[in-house]
Amino acid sequence: MFGRRPDGRRIDKIDPIMKITPYIMPERSDAQVFLKHRADMERMSAYIREQAEKGEKLSYMQLIVAAYVRSVSSNPEMNRFIMNKQLFARNNCSAAFTLLKVPHRPDEGEAVVKIKFDLADTVYDVRDRMEAAVSAARREQDQGPGFIDSLLKFVFSVPGLATVIVALVKLTDRYGICPKFLIEELPFHVGMYITNTASIGLHEVNHHIYNFGNVGLFFGMGTSERVAVEEDGQLRLKRFLPIGITADERVCSGAHYARFFADMRRYLDHPELLEQPPEKVRFDEGMEYHEPKAKNV
Repeated sequence: MFGRRPDGRRIDKIDPIMKITPYIMPERSDAQVFLKHRADMERMSAYIREQAEKGEKLSYMQLIVAAYVRSVSSNPEMNRFIMNKQLFARNNCSAAFTLLKVPHRPDEGEAVVKIKFDLADTVYDVRDRMEAAVSAARREQDQGPGFIDSLLKFVFSVPGLATVIVALVKLTDRYGICPKFLIEELPFHVGMYITNTASIGLHEVNHHIYNFGNVGLFFGMGTSERVAVEEDGQLRLKRFLPIGITADERVCSGAHYARFFADMRRYLDHPELLEQPPEKVRFDEGMEYHEPKAKNV
């Protein structure tokens, strides 16, 4: 309300065309743009092996999230979101993903992990934050249902209450008065949501971005592909990691998107660039934020 929310602040000085766009496309489902990227899996695999030899364990998902965080550090426009037809700058860099409550046992159900990052994070910082969050989520499951699970159990115990509660949360979120603790718990208020469908043997997906909340980017990792490429005059099959990407086109201009994805491609091709903090971090005016380092896992 009044241009401020628990997770951001309204931006008024924007191009008129960008300003009118949310009125033409009021819902995220109106403004979804679908992209596909093939990450060089051979380079990523070689880097992961090199790091393992040094005692540093890394995963493909951690590299993708680290590339996202580093790209946001130089492209703050990508960390904005639309709410109630207004453009907001997010006051954190965050990502969420779904994991199995019990590894390799899908029948036990799933949990959602939501993580905040610092824009000066290295690939090791990103890994540590993700591993700490996963460990915490699974410890909570061992101790019993978490807050969201308990809330949903109560809501569904009363006929018709779910409809009322969801409508109320949507309404308060739309006008920026949704309680901060609820926004912190819900997985729909992050800059990036990523899913690893390869872990269950599926190809990449272009997942929808939810009309509820303010997720601006959805990444879907799929099973590896072998694609014929020409290198040094020779034709060979090369392994790629396909990533389906869904974006909200109202967040920023196409030029900003192009620059952001060019940065992401560079970091995925050269993940060693992520081992050191960025030389400079860009923030939206008056929106600087930081996150303390993750505690040891």
